[in-house]
Amino acid sequence: MSKLMVSVSGIRGIFGETFTPEVAFQYAAHYGMFCGKGKIVVGRDSRTTGETIYHAIVSGLLSVGCSVVNLGIASTPTILLAVEESDAVGGLAITASHNPAEWNALKIVGKNGLFLFPEVAQDFLTSLDKPIQYANWDKLGTVEDDYDAGYRHIQKVLSIPYLDLEKIRKRKFKVVLDSVNGAGGVISPTLLLELGCELFELNSAPTGHFAHTPEPLNQNLKQLEEAVKQHKADIGFATDPDVDRLSIVSEKGECIGEEFTVLLAEEFVLRKKKGDVVINLSSSMASEDVASKYGCKVKRTKVGEINVGKKMMEIKSPIGGEGNGGVICPDVHYTRDALAGMALVLGLLAEENKKVSQMAEKIPHYYFAKDKINVAPEKLDAIMKKAETLYPELEKDTQDGLKIIGDKHWIHIRKSGTEPIIRVYVESDSPKGSEEICKNTIKQLLRD
Repeated sequence: MSKLMVSVSGIRGIFGETFTPEVAFQYAAHYGMFCGKGKIVVGRDSRTTGETIYHAIVSGLLSVGCSVVNLGIASTPTILLAVEESDAVGGLAITASHNPAEWNALKIVGKNGLFLFPEVAQDFLTSLDKPIQYANWDKLGTVEDDYDAGYRHIQKVLSIPYLDLEKIRKRKFKVVLDSVNGAGGVISPTLLLELGCELFELNSAPTGHFAHTPEPLNQNLKQLEEAVKQHKADIGFATDPDVDRLSIVSEKGECIGEEFTVLLAEEFVLRKKKGDVVINLSSSMASEDVASKYGCKVKRTKVGEINVGKKMMEIKSPIGGEGNGGVICPDVHYTRDALAGMALVLGLLAEENKKVSQMAEKIPHYYFAKDKINVAPEKLDAIMKKAETLYPELEKDTQDGLKIIGDKHWIHIRKSGTEPIIRVYVESDSPKGSEEICKNTIKQLLRD
């Protein structure tokens, strides 16, 4: 039996084990009470369990007197943007993001269109102890459909003020798009066609039967790499099931690494709008190199887009995100958004009149090694405690798990917020060095 993952980010689990319609009903009803009377925007990715969970959530919300605005299958950034631009008091996104198909989750959105700030999320979790107060029979909520939210999202991306649409459209980019049979299939093709691209689609049907492991990592994108070479395309784009992460395949048919999605976006935006970049602790050191080129600095936060987005709002950062391919473009919204990432990268290529590989080569290269430790939930804290004893001679940052900072390398060890695992990320100036440091670190953590 898997564990239901409950955190300030929401709840997540394997459908039918710990994440069930009954659980979804309970959380939705409590969130409706937490928000008070009003509209709640609800959308979902394409998972086969999504409709079942949707009906449970609607039942929970209506029963406490909230009304529902149903977006149907929609990207997570679309859902968040729809909340922000409406009179809704909150939102619920039904998606387990990059997790395998048997997982599903409930992500909680505040009335500002952002995931709940950690302190507010904690208040909500505390409120779960209260009994559900059902509304009277004549005070129940209603349901209305809003299937135009995706169109409004696309228009917001196309309205980025420094994006030269004419220049992009003139290039007539050949693009191969892999939506992994997730929610991207209902929105990404429309954006790319609006940008004048010649489009070749892979896995666009939003069936929830993912065509490959859904996390858009290099090892999962072989089909996209082959398709880019076959079609002699200029670029390949891959998104995860809820379309908040974007990976890129170059014109050579090679993944350039998800870190470069944010780096290329930074390169484009900072030449248009000066300001400090915000990224998380696990993102590449190359951001400092890009930012310094434009006289800007980098601010780092805990992992989690709400932490990055919140800091970006505070300092009015023009661009930021997370190194897993999550671009945050404030001119669209303060959330990770693969559509905004596509537009910014195509904007950069159109302006430079260069190929993806050429632009990536201009950015200093560091090398990642990423691995994870699968352990019983009750052992997670003990392993994190052991991590504190490693590399005593090096600088340590404890704002999010443990980051160990050495000379031209760092190690980030943290508990996942979405799975019962410990993630170990390493970055250094050589591929071999990163792999060795990562393996040695995990070996030490597992040693009795």
